[in-house]
Amino acid sequence: MASVTQHQIQKFHKDGFLVLEQFFSAEECDDMRSQIQKIVAEMEVPPHCRTAFSTREEEQLQAQGSSDYFLTSGDKIRFFFEKGVLDEKGNFLIPKEKSVSKIGHGIKHKSWKIFLQELGRKLGLERPVVVQSMYIFKCLLAVTPHQDATFLHTEPLGRILGFWIALEDATQENGCLWFIPGSHTNGITRRMVRAASGASTCVEFVGSEPAYDEKQFIPLPISKGGLILIHGEVVHKSELNSSESSRHAFTFHVMEAKGTTWSKENWLQPTPELPFPSLYT
Repeated sequence: MASVTQHQIQKFHKDGFLVLEQFFSAEECDDMRSQIQKIVAEMEVPPHCRTAFSTREEEQLQAQGSSDYFLTSGDKIRFFFEKGVLDEKGNFLIPKEKSVSKIGHGIKHKSWKIFLQELGRKLGLERPVVVQSMYIFKCLLAVTPHQDATFLHTEPLGRILGFWIALEDATQENGCLWFIPGSHTNGITRRMVRAASGASTCVEFVGSEPAYDEKQFIPLPISKGGLILIHGEVVHKSELNSSESSRHAFTFHVMEAKGTTWSKENWLQPTPELPFPSLYT
């Protein structure tokens, strides 16, 4: 594991993101990928649960928000698919290992926890809890500019931290992340909240996303094994994967629970039986 300096932590607070190359070894990345390959090989998803993942707001509301499959995925392994890979009957049109957009939101990888505990302590986190995790395949889709706090809202803000781990080289050709440096200091203007009971969808968006200046985004290519720290309010995106290669990544979000209230309007809710697990235990 690469060590983290105080200068790097200061840079993270200034920019809202930080690239840590070679944080994990190639072997550790391959181990994670092999675990996921086994999960996908054994994947049997009922047709009525086959939810196409979309980043367009209206389709997101329709496809994800109206589905209990999405809303109850916080502590389970659930599959979300690329667009156009299922027919009307929910059957796969392409090999299923190429059909998955992401797996979420309750993936666990115990062997990595020790490294991330050390990083959390260097960042001054006192009671960090893991609120969600995802394995992202990045076969095709672009992800529009967004802030993670739109979906994971806390009072006060500034308590959400993303860990984005490159399991393969992430390049501009295969869809690396892009960021607007310093954009984590402007708050948020849009939230995804649970809709009132009886509504046609389970979630809805409140507020609006501002028009971002595309010239302000900078790309962050990163090598296999690298880690990107992501502030919950920094604006980021990824472009279409225009290459022949995939761009696998494992990502999860941590909340500093000390002095923090998790919004009861968030789509993802802990339960007394399954609270958010501590990063430190």
